[in-house]
Amino acid sequence: MPAREISRLLFTRVYPLYLQKAERKGRTREELDTVICWLTGYSRDQLARHTREAIDFQAFFDQAPRIHPHSSRITGVVCGVRVEDIQDPLTQKVRYLDKLVDELAKGRALDKILRP
Repeated sequence: MPAREISRLLFTRVYPLYLQKAERKGRTREELDTVICWLTGYSRDQLARHTREAIDFQAFFDQAPRIHPHSSRITGVVCGVRVEDIQDPLTQKVRYLDKLVDELAKGRALDKILRP
């Protein structure tokens, strides 16, 4: 998906899909929120607000307090593309988030997902 299309996707609409994926695999909203807050630096209250108000991925990441300094340790394939090779910064951040949610849904331990 081109960067321009990803930037217009509403985080508000994607979050419930992330939650469904996690819950189908026995994970909780709290665990999902932990992963998202780790990546973005949002507090739980800030994240909760973004799950209720319409915000696209561009604004979601632009407003993020900080992208975790260890996010570059997120590697692997999402949608057939290695996340570490993505050149567009926004697309890479969205795919980092996708990868973390995938790892959560696959049962990986939180301490491993959060890359110390």
